[in-house]
Amino acid sequence: MKILVTPTSMAGGSSSPAMERLRTFADEIVFNPTGRPLTPEELLPLLRGCQGYIAGLDQITAQVLEGCPDLRVVSRYGAGCDAVDIASARRLGITVTNTPGVNAQGVAELAMGLILSAARKLPALDHATKSGRWVRSTGVELCGRTVGIVGLGAIGKRLAKCCAGFGMALTACDPQIDPAYCRENRIEPLSFSELLRRADVISLHLPLNDQTRHIIGREAIAQMRDGAIVVNTSRGAIVDEDAAYEALVSGKLGGLGLDAFEVEPPVNCRLMTLDNVVTTPHTGAHTIEAIRNMQECAVDNLIAVLSGHPCRNIVS
Repeated sequence: MKILVTPTSMAGGSSSPAMERLRTFADEIVFNPTGRPLTPEELLPLLRGCQGYIAGLDQITAQVLEGCPDLRVVSRYGAGCDAVDIASARRLGITVTNTPGVNAQGVAELAMGLILSAARKLPALDHATKSGRWVRSTGVELCGRTVGIVGLGAIGKRLAKCCAGFGMALTACDPQIDPAYCRENRIEPLSFSELLRRADVISLHLPLNDQTRHIIGREAIAQMRDGAIVVNTSRGAIVDEDAAYEALVSGKLGGLGLDAFEVEPPVNCRLMTLDNVVTTPHTGAHTIEAIRNMQECAVDNLIAVLSGHPCRNIVS
C-alpha cells in the first residue's frame, strides 16, 4: 500500500502515534517535499501509484484525480473540501473524507484572539511600543456588544461560548440552524441581512462555495454598522479583499482580522499596509491539540476506507 501525505505537520520526521500507525499500515509513504500546499503540477507526479492520500490544502483537480487510477481515497486533513473536485472524485469512484470538528476549539480561540486584537489594535500598539513610541490609542470593549456568528457549526458554537464569557450578546445565522440549541445557549438566530445590521463584530465560519464566495463584499459591508469588526478564520475568498480595503480606509469598517486570504501566501495585498488589520498565516488549526486530533482522524479515515471498514466522515 502506497500513501501520499502532504500536510506540513505530518512531514517525514513526525513521530506522533497517528504517524506510527500509518507507517505500520502502509508499505510506502511519500511526503510533501515543499513545506507548502502543492499545485496540481507538483501533486500529480507524487500521487501517481498511490492508493491513499492524506491531503493538506493542495489543489486537487479533475486532471490530478484522472491521472491517478490507483487512488481509492482522499483523506482531507481538515474539515474544508473546497480544494477537492468532489464531482470528479465521485465520478471516478474515489472516496473523499474529512475531519469535521476536531480543530474547532483551536480555530474558535484564534477567532477570539483576532476579535480582541482588532478591538484594541494590539499588533499596531505592540509594534509602536517596541519601536520606542508611547502611543495612546482608544479601543472598544467587547462586553455588552453584539457578535454575529455566520455559520453556527462546531467552530461557531465554540466561539459563541468564548464571546459569552466576555459578556457579549450572541446572534448567529446558518441555513441549518438549530433553534433548540440557540434557545439553550441564548443565541438569537437571525437572517444574514439582519445579522449584518445588528452585529458590532462579525465572525465568519463558512465553507467556500459559489454561494459564499465574496459574501462579504461591498453590498454586505454597506449594511453593517459603522465601525464594525469582521473576522475570517475560514476561507480567504469569502471576503472581497478590495471591498474590505476600501471600507477600512473610509472608516466604515473599524477592524479586520484575517487568518485566510484569497491568495496564500498573500502577494501585494493592500490590507497588509493598514494598522486596523490583524493577520495570521492560516494558523487557526495549528495547536498541539488540534494537530494531534486531525492527524488521528485523517489516518483513521484513510485506514478505514482502504481496509473496507465503516468510516463516519465520508464527504463523497
